[in-house]
Amino acid sequence: MLGIEEKESSVDQRQQKQEDRADRRFYRHERENRFLVKRSEDYRVFDDVFNTPTIMVLNSLINNNVLKYIKGTLASGKESKVYLALGMNSEFRAVKIYLTVSAEFKKRLQYIAGDPRFSDIKKGSRNLISIWAKKEFKNLHTAYKSGVSVPFPHYVRRNVLVMEFIGDEDGNPCSNLLNSDSITSEDYEEVIEQTSKLYQKAQLVHADLSEYNIFKCVNGRIILFDFGSSVNTKHPNSKQFLIRDIVNVNRFFEKRGIEVLNMELAIEKITGGN
Repeated sequence: MLGIEEKESSVDQRQQKQEDRADRRFYRHERENRFLVKRSEDYRVFDDVFNTPTIMVLNSLINNNVLKYIKGTLASGKESKVYLALGMNSEFRAVKIYLTVSAEFKKRLQYIAGDPRFSDIKKGSRNLISIWAKKEFKNLHTAYKSGVSVPFPHYVRRNVLVMEFIGDEDGNPCSNLLNSDSITSEDYEEVIEQTSKLYQKAQLVHADLSEYNIFKCVNGRIILFDFGSSVNTKHPNSKQFLIRDIVNVNRFFEKRGIEVLNMELAIEKITGGN
């Protein structure tokens, strides 16, 4: 049994450790904020997403004339945050920063395992997040080259992906289908058409397709985005992922009174019968 003095000493030690940890967090936060304030003309957003490694990546993008500065938040999710930024010619860019503290990426191994492009995976969440960022960049690049309507990927490094901004000249992003003012049968046909191009020309399955990651711009253009989960058609689960994509898309359009293809016809249309 511990005596009263020993118990008090143990409590004091625990408290001291907690204070030491708090001090370290505080000083780290101060160093990062000083870094941001020093470059305040380049960084306009102060957020927990800007940890030291991410700041270093953003700093390199500025030093290498990829970006001027970040203006503000476009979207936020469990795995990443997307920011509006300016390129060196004052053109808008979308900067996706994958959260290095997110536990969500551990659930995403099913989209990497079985893909020969990313077979050499080391342990550690930071490495997995870096692979995920490169995977989305590569998927977007492959889709874009194949004529699929997607944002053009400009640059990737570690957990930061720089893409074409999809929106107007004032920096307002296009709405996704969920928030679109009007949904038509032509929209459904275009989603199926783009998904077909993705499968037959880019040899990719989106694997996370829904009304949340399909833009509909003011001019009616349909653009697919969020390609981190996308897999090659040779992936062992590609057909399962494709069926899920079709279910999600059909459910959304059916709820809005749009006639959709049945599963068999949709698969045949998208895959070309392969």
